[in-house]
Amino acid sequence: MKIVHLCLSSFYIDNYSYQENMLPKYHVLQGHEVTVIASLVSFNSSGEPCLLEKESTKITEDGYKVIRVDYKKAFYKFNKFVRIYNGISELLELEKPDLIFMHDFSFLDVRKVISYVKKNRNVIMFVDCHTDYINSAQTWISLNIFHKLIWRYYAKKISPYVQKFYGTTPLRSDFLRDVYNINSKKIELLVMGIDDDLIKNKDRVLLKKNYAEKLNFKESDFVIVTGGKIDLKKNVHLLMKAVSNLNKVNVKLVIFGIVTTEMKNDFDSLFNSDCMIYSGWQNSNGIVDHLMFADLVVFPGTHSVLWEQAVGVGTPSVFKYWQGMTHVDVGGNCEFLYKDDVNEIENVLDNILESYDKYNVMAKQALEKGLRYFSYSDISKRAIKSY
Repeated sequence: MKIVHLCLSSFYIDNYSYQENMLPKYHVLQGHEVTVIASLVSFNSSGEPCLLEKESTKITEDGYKVIRVDYKKAFYKFNKFVRIYNGISELLELEKPDLIFMHDFSFLDVRKVISYVKKNRNVIMFVDCHTDYINSAQTWISLNIFHKLIWRYYAKKISPYVQKFYGTTPLRSDFLRDVYNINSKKIELLVMGIDDDLIKNKDRVLLKKNYAEKLNFKESDFVIVTGGKIDLKKNVHLLMKAVSNLNKVNVKLVIFGIVTTEMKNDFDSLFNSDCMIYSGWQNSNGIVDHLMFADLVVFPGTHSVLWEQAVGVGTPSVFKYWQGMTHVDVGGNCEFLYKDDVNEIENVLDNILESYDKYNVMAKQALEKGLRYFSYSDISKRAIKSY
């Protein structure tokens, strides 16, 4: 079967473990021919969105084709804003997909996708949603003009041709229903997850031993890991304060990722070399290593795909509570934080550290249930199961 993934609503980043990379990878492994048509939006070395210099076509190491398309040149700034691209209709005609998987539909060239499936009624289409009230729709204009007016209109137009709309979190499933007025019967949850290949043949004990030598902590230390894009909303600064307040010599906080400019001064001032280690930017393999050698993973702020990856590798975790984001609790593997408060973080950590039985229950549930639900080899099958 020929599958075309459309990544035209936001970014596509080469060699990462985002859903936009993993579904194509595992669809290839399942025997399908796969093409990704993506915007030029990527990330630079500082973790900030950027535009690639030019259009390109290449075959990835995972065996699928990626076609990068630029916005139309005439009225370029406007086209960039509403996302109108070069030659989308022509590319669809050239690729001749049996199935289209659209990663969000908030691009104006969705009109051309609708036209294509109208002419080719045998084409099956799936759409996922990465949009919610936390990462978007935060202003009156965004919610009421863009989402409830413009994108709701196109949701209505495209809905007759879509087999399933997938929310990538429960909150995003609600967003599809409540904001875009999509029929609940067409909506399902399709979680983000972990690349199975990255955790094959990895030994937690050996990883901790190797990283203990590399990062200069003891194998016997209780290691808390956090990371990703370290901005104000991620609340890593609150976690840093809490770990310092614990004042436990055998507890180490390892932080990976990129510190944004707005956080650099606070991060530097809060960094405590006695109990903290900054390991810098990590590739996908390094991220998984960090999540696996950790005794506990803590994400005290806004959601990122690292939440699902932490659960997927089977490590006990602490997350900030957000309504509609509790899918990461697979039965006692995690605790939730309900406030942006240093004292609360400190108390939750202290309770876990002081209760051997509590931690063991978390670890057991994480290992037994995490990967089973959050592996991309399984998620990729669920994504097109109704085809």
